[in-house]
Amino acid sequence: MPPIAGAAPPLTAPSPPFAAIIPPLTDRSFPAAPPETSFAPMSNVLFLGLPSHGHINPTLGLVSELVRRGERVVYFASPAFKNDLERAGAEVRFYGADLDLFTQKGKILDFLSEADHLIGDMLEQIEDETFEYIVHSAAFPFAGAVQQILQVPNISSLAVFAGLNAFLEKPLDDLTREAYANLKRHLNKKYAVTLPDNPYALLFNTGVVNLVYTSKYFAAPLTDFDDTFKFVGPPVYDRGDHTGFPFERLQGKKVLYISLGTVFSQHNPGLYDVFTDAFAGWDGIVVMAAYNVGNVKAPDNFIVRPYVPQNQVLQRATAAITHAGMNSLNDLIHYEVPFVSLPMGADQPLLAKRAAELGATIVLDARTVTAEALKTATQRVVTDPDIKESLARIHGSFEEAGGYPWAVAEIFAAVKERAPQPRRPQQVQ
Repeated sequence: MPPIAGAAPPLTAPSPPFAAIIPPLTDRSFPAAPPETSFAPMSNVLFLGLPSHGHINPTLGLVSELVRRGERVVYFASPAFKNDLERAGAEVRFYGADLDLFTQKGKILDFLSEADHLIGDMLEQIEDETFEYIVHSAAFPFAGAVQQILQVPNISSLAVFAGLNAFLEKPLDDLTREAYANLKRHLNKKYAVTLPDNPYALLFNTGVVNLVYTSKYFAAPLTDFDDTFKFVGPPVYDRGDHTGFPFERLQGKKVLYISLGTVFSQHNPGLYDVFTDAFAGWDGIVVMAAYNVGNVKAPDNFIVRPYVPQNQVLQRATAAITHAGMNSLNDLIHYEVPFVSLPMGADQPLLAKRAAELGATIVLDARTVTAEALKTATQRVVTDPDIKESLARIHGSFEEAGGYPWAVAEIFAAVKERAPQPRRPQQVQ
């Protein structure tokens, strides 16, 4: 495949991410059991979500499947996610502090200072309840502390799995180091809990089972995980919140979908001008998500919304342009939509690089991409049969991973005394 002007420079090979900063529970055995119909009685499940679309959205289908299998789920989040979580079947509680770490511009002191209040408020809200196990976002900073207090098994949900080592190697300033040391001593004295030495490790909590929302085939070169990490495939789930979108405009048309996600939607505002310049003449409809971007001047063939029902649009899409975030990449591959990648930060460069290594995308440099390069790359991913074949191969590995039913089977095998051990075909390596 010849090079494209504006293509991203080669990326250095990633170092394997950390495997387990906060160790899972040990010396605990859970015997195997008969089939699904003979599960132990309903369990109360405490779910601790990190209030961010990228972390909560993958858990919605997990909540739905747990509830379908008879569990009661009490989910801590922020009010912005209440409707989605209740539609999935959870009982929603709210944290007593702002835990959307992505709005705090990396200031770890901002959430460390809330630790005592937040943990105490949560314990007060659940003081009259008993929970059999915890499910939490790996990045929920106090998952390890809550697990130690409640003394029940914990299951970790990893919205991010690539490139974690680099994050953990970030230097600490003296103020943060001293504040964290004081917090460790205070929480140990008050709750008898032990926190990791590195405060950044609070954002990577592991459990007796660690759910990774991709396949071994896709993730293999990017991970160094032990067998507690279960690759369960993409978190595809219909959130049921697509009312009001003009799907009739897509009928019988070629559809191009553009999204830079939520966290990075404002990272490079100039890209929206590149998009409109490149596809003003697109022979069809361009659906563009512009979360928290403000007014975007777009041609008549564009539908621009702050929120777009992504799964429903992708079922109709001809091609897509993406930031290559984990959730978006999963959805694109699940629906086998050819896509161009414009990674901007976090794990996106590694994920885009891996998709390109497998022949499933073209990666362009978001800092220098031109309208012409974007048009050329989009046309190529639509027409190249090798790209379509590569997408189908990764999609097949996703199907083999089993999805939410397998995720719940892995959870039950770890925490329920009479749950069957999961049995699945060998995944593609």
